[in-house]
Amino acid sequence: MKNVRIWFKKDYECRYISHLDLNRAMLRALHKSKIPIWHTEGFNPHPFATFPLPLSLGFRGVNECMDVKLEDDNYSFEEIITRLNACLPRGIQVFKVTEAVMKAGKVAFADFTIRLSHPTTSTKTILAQVQALFDKEAIVIEKRSKRGLKEVDIRQGIRSYEIRECFDFVEMHLVLSAGSSDNLNPNLIIAALERETGLEYDADITRNDLYNSDFELFR
Repeated sequence: MKNVRIWFKKDYECRYISHLDLNRAMLRALHKSKIPIWHTEGFNPHPFATFPLPLSLGFRGVNECMDVKLEDDNYSFEEIITRLNACLPRGIQVFKVTEAVMKAGKVAFADFTIRLSHPTTSTKTILAQVQALFDKEAIVIEKRSKRGLKEVDIRQGIRSYEIRECFDFVEMHLVLSAGSSDNLNPNLIIAALERETGLEYDADITRNDLYNSDFELFR
């Protein structure tokens, strides 16, 4: 039995399906493709698949992955790509299959691109607003937890950032804390900005890559 990592993109209308629906779509595709995937045991066996770090609703994902177990160690990775893509909607496309190198628990950072715009605010003004937010020593926001709302400083979860003004939007490139223990959702940064400015921005968010604590590309 071999552990393999299936890499895919999530875009178009599939950006707006939940992680639960993504999981269902992938399980159906695995079942229909007849790939020799290990199935769970018990009364209702189904293809076993796990996702190292689920993608938030509405985000594009250009380098997402799913882990499965192959019962045939010699099964062609190219065949997996072909068979799965034949069973998936256009918004989910498998582009690579590799052996799993790092465990899912090693994910520590995520790389995002965010494009911000506002119908009545210039890109120059938005750029200045974003820079003013990141210049703060602390960015305190209310975050919902199992125990209710609590105030947290999300500034410490921003490892690095770059901001640039484009023709009709401002682009932010962010590396944020990610993983099971410390995860900063980009939506919290946008919420903090909207609280500071009183504006509601149009935000387009793409997750590009995942990294471990040594900032090595997750693979």
